[in-house]
Amino acid sequence: MALFHIIMLALIQGLSEFLPISSSAHLVLPSQLLGWPDQGLAFDVAVHVGTLIAVIIYFRRDIYQLIDGWLKQVIHKQASTEANTAWFIVVATIPACVFGLLVNDFVESHLRSLQVIAATTLIFGVVLWWADRYGKKLEGLASLSWGKAIFIGLAQAVALIPGTSRSGITITAGLMLGLTRDAAARFSFLMSIPIILAAGSLKTLDLIKQESAVDWLSIGTGAVISGVSAYLCIHLFLKLLDRVGMTPFVLYRLFLGVLLIGVIFYQ
Repeated sequence: MALFHIIMLALIQGLSEFLPISSSAHLVLPSQLLGWPDQGLAFDVAVHVGTLIAVIIYFRRDIYQLIDGWLKQVIHKQASTEANTAWFIVVATIPACVFGLLVNDFVESHLRSLQVIAATTLIFGVVLWWADRYGKKLEGLASLSWGKAIFIGLAQAVALIPGTSRSGITITAGLMLGLTRDAAARFSFLMSIPIILAAGSLKTLDLIKQESAVDWLSIGTGAVISGVSAYLCIHLFLKLLDRVGMTPFVLYRLFLGVLLIGVIFYQ
């Protein structure tokens, strides 16, 4: 891969993984629109590892509190919001893992097209606007329940469809349930840790089966760039979220969707 392609694809992954605009869609677009060569499985693994490390570092204190609370509940029967949140993250991760194992091959074969990406970009952009506009935005993570966690988990499973956006649809689900923007985003980002780990592990297993040589410099560069950009993205997103809301991302999705429709007809 050319250095320019490595930098741009790593930035795309790092920035779009946690913004509600769909990283999978944006990683497909360069090859579809610009004729760039496919980045390959090794690079996909590398940029996922980069974003995983970024979210773990950023939420390290939250993760420690969740694990500590969960252990105290399991060992000493001490109930806490942290323990409940940890359980809810586990439960919310299950639907995406199950659906991923069942339909991943179908998605890869039939749904990674410009038509699908254009449709999901527009549809779920409008749904995000509706949730942000009409959601109560009053409740924190302490208000989560088993039912709410399952609902958000099912929403995350829908994000297997390219263009949907994992962070976008889980934040949308959280807003629909009355969570504040910050609470919905934080739960979405914490949920991303096990799901990115699972996806990265599957890609790594596929990579191990391949016999082709690996360009370690390229994937190392990609991992570092995606990790740094993802960390900065999370920080700025949470800092500006209450001030700017979801409108800029909704407008971007609508613009992108219309652009893709134009490309489809032009082709």
